[in-house]
Amino acid sequence: MKLPWWFPFGSVPELSAVELNDRLRGRPAPQLVDVRTPAEFSQGRIRGAVNVPIGELRGRLATLKLDPARPVVAVCLSGHRSVPAVRLLERGGFEAAQLAGGMLAWRGARLPEVKG
Repeated sequence: MKLPWWFPFGSVPELSAVELNDRLRGRPAPQLVDVRTPAEFSQGRIRGAVNVPIGELRGRLATLKLDPARPVVAVCLSGHRSVPAVRLLERGGFEAAQLAGGMLAWRGARLPEVKG
């Protein structure tokens, strides 16, 4: 049986919420791809994140205009949907990592969010 490409097994590079927040202040700052649903995204996101639900990422990756010279961090709610996103980004030639623990960890660290 062939598993779907988005199946969240295995490990991928990751950054803690505090590490990501620090890197976002640096140059070049990582690019953020939030793979949650639009409804989740509107409830709170990291400034600068682009929303592409995980089920759409494969078909839209080429149209995102991501800079291949800058790392990409995949974000989801808890860190499961971002695993296949990182794999897909890596296959596309990007240096990629996930936000460990997702937005739950970001919120737990009381880091800033944009709503709406």
